[in-house]
Amino acid sequence: MSAPNPLRSYVSGHWHTPDDEGTPLHDAVTGEEVARISSAGIDMAAALDHGRTVGGPALRELTFHQRAALLKALASHLREHRDELYALSARTGATTGDSKFDVDGGIGVLFGYSSNSRRELPNDTVYVEGAVEPLGKGGTFVGQHIATPLRGVAVQINAFNFPVWGPLEKFAPAFLAGVPSLVKPASQTAYLTARLVELILESDLLPPGSLQLVCGGVGDLLDHLTPQDLVSFTGSASTAQRLRTHPAIVRNALRFNAEADSLNVSVLGPDARPGTAEFDLYVKQLVTEMTVKAGQKCTAIRRALVPAQLLDDVAQAAADRLAKVSVGNPANPDVRMGALASLEQREEVRRSLKALLDAGSVVFGDPERVEVVDADPERGAFVSPVLLRADDPGRAEPHEVEAFGPVSTVLPYTGVGEAIELAARGQGSLVGSVVTGDADFAREVVLGVAPWHGRLLVLDADDAKESTGHGSPLPALVHGGPGRAGGGEEMGGIRGVLHHMQRTAVQASPTVLGAVTSRWVPGAPRREGEVHPFRKSLAELRVGDSVVAGPRTVTREDVDHFAEFTGDTFYAHTDEAAAAENPLFGGIVAHGYLVVSFAAGLFVSPEPGPVLANYGLENLRFLTPVKPGDALTVTLTAKQITPRENADYGEVRWDCDVTNADGESVAKYDVLTLVAKEAS
Repeated sequence: MSAPNPLRSYVSGHWHTPDDEGTPLHDAVTGEEVARISSAGIDMAAALDHGRTVGGPALRELTFHQRAALLKALASHLREHRDELYALSARTGATTGDSKFDVDGGIGVLFGYSSNSRRELPNDTVYVEGAVEPLGKGGTFVGQHIATPLRGVAVQINAFNFPVWGPLEKFAPAFLAGVPSLVKPASQTAYLTARLVELILESDLLPPGSLQLVCGGVGDLLDHLTPQDLVSFTGSASTAQRLRTHPAIVRNALRFNAEADSLNVSVLGPDARPGTAEFDLYVKQLVTEMTVKAGQKCTAIRRALVPAQLLDDVAQAAADRLAKVSVGNPANPDVRMGALASLEQREEVRRSLKALLDAGSVVFGDPERVEVVDADPERGAFVSPVLLRADDPGRAEPHEVEAFGPVSTVLPYTGVGEAIELAARGQGSLVGSVVTGDADFAREVVLGVAPWHGRLLVLDADDAKESTGHGSPLPALVHGGPGRAGGGEEMGGIRGVLHHMQRTAVQASPTVLGAVTSRWVPGAPRREGEVHPFRKSLAELRVGDSVVAGPRTVTREDVDHFAEFTGDTFYAHTDEAAAAENPLFGGIVAHGYLVVSFAAGLFVSPEPGPVLANYGLENLRFLTPVKPGDALTVTLTAKQITPRENADYGEVRWDCDVTNADGESVAKYDVLTLVAKEAS
């Protein structure tokens, strides 16, 4: 007899139905069975091999920009199916707001990574990091770091609380790096992740083998890991420790990223008294962090540190606000907080609360009972928001016990030093916040607690309207933290992509290094031809194409005219006596921007052609003063060519070296132009 509503896994290029009936999964609100879960019958070794031999090669054929375009298309596809994901998310106990936090947040990660990578990564398969390092005196031996995709699979083990955002925030950087993913969701909410993966695969956007799904236990999956694989985990610190010490992970020195327990702190500044904007912001944020996702967020505020003289005010204001929070069926529009993910999770929260009550008293809520709207409080995994007060901030429990639900403890501090010390007692957190209008207080707290935190939010009246809040990780910033929080980093923009790549130092001649990186390297050959490089489209232009123009002699009249015309009458350009006293110049010198302007006049090809626009300079340095009478020559070389996806033009980066009659470089910089892909 087949199992009722079995969740399928997607491995080795096909959907797999488990061989047994599996374990029931229940609706967090009604207690009804939603599905059954099991990984019985999955060949884990074959799944990993499929990712390495099918997914990896297919991804590595694409450039960073092509992968970014696929991520953007995938985000648009998922956005069209948000309502379906919202409806299924409600069965996890999430309100509409909670569901948007999870679903829209995950889709936003895809959009964010797509945008960041098109700005910061080349339209190539190799990432070049840092400047070329000279390794010999003659310039024939140089070095540079490159990053290439690991040839394994990114195994991603996710938590139950964010069944959409969690997988997507791990998948996006791995995909961009060119590494296939194998997603293993937490069982309680795996039915939502399974539907997410179905939607992704139904889009037919991803290369074969780039995404696999295992619903149920991992079995012997970890035994088959190789040195090129990666593991990313979100969950409890105890599970993270077991995974981190798995023999295959230790033996192969795998990259292991963990996001674990986190007793996050929020500090209220002494200036934020009742009636101030910051006081109200603090209380509002505290209650929001307690009740969004029913407090089941690794970033939620667990410890609210407030000045001792404001303890009563904060506790009362938060209790008054919590009294307005209705708990119940997320389908009811009046409900502001839904259920925990499971009855087991509710019992875990209650056990943790008993330990916390040894150190404090209840300000609001009842750990054992709650009034519920439109639902059975016994069949659903409902719990009341509980605000605790610990008058002795030195007690160990608030700094060691995490109740993973709508629970927070208010603690007093008597000075900034004690606030920093108490924050550090969390032994490492994902995020902390400081709410104050005093910039000096904020600085002292931020610098004091930064070593213990992966992210810090400073909230005040100025940034409140645009702030995404204490508990909102953003794709451009790292998500992770030291110590208890796991010691890892996820996302972080391009940092997250590079986590899935190997950094390698390449030592070679300029010619060979240029061939490896697809960039012209100083010392490599240049090609000067009869056709000016500006007359070439991207289809015709090659890295190393060059033009040498000049000389042009700079006169005193040029310097005077430029000073008068621009208004830049700095004394080094206009006052002979004062300029002579300048130890750097010893006399009148030309403006740096006059040198750049003359260089452009020398190398430009003025007629209409493939070059569409100059949109900037980078890395500009003035190296040798230019004095009246100096003759300038400019050498312009095509350094990097980056076609833009879905556009009829691309970017060309030119190396510009301006020299004087003695061959000394007076200015060096990169010129950026937009160039048509084909000649008109």
